[in-house]
Amino acid sequence: MVKNPKLPSLEISLAEINTLIEKMEKGDLSLEDSLTQFERGITLIKHAQKILQTAEQKVQILMKGNGEEKLAPYENNDE
Repeated sequence: MVKNPKLPSLEISLAEINTLIEKMEKGDLSLEDSLTQFERGITLIKHAQKILQTAEQKVQILMKGNGEEKLAPYENNDE
């Protein structure tokens, strides 16, 4: 198994995940290539989740610093 180089930013990770999904959905990859792409996708997803968890922790720390200990759920008014 080949080690992955330094992992990209959240935005680049998400873009790469979308590209991997598109490649795999086409069905043109061999089984070995599909597994390699799938493994890369899992690595990127875990990396993105870690970035988001870290950001959430930072927000919670900042909210506590302002005396607000509870996070309100995000409401997207664009939908």
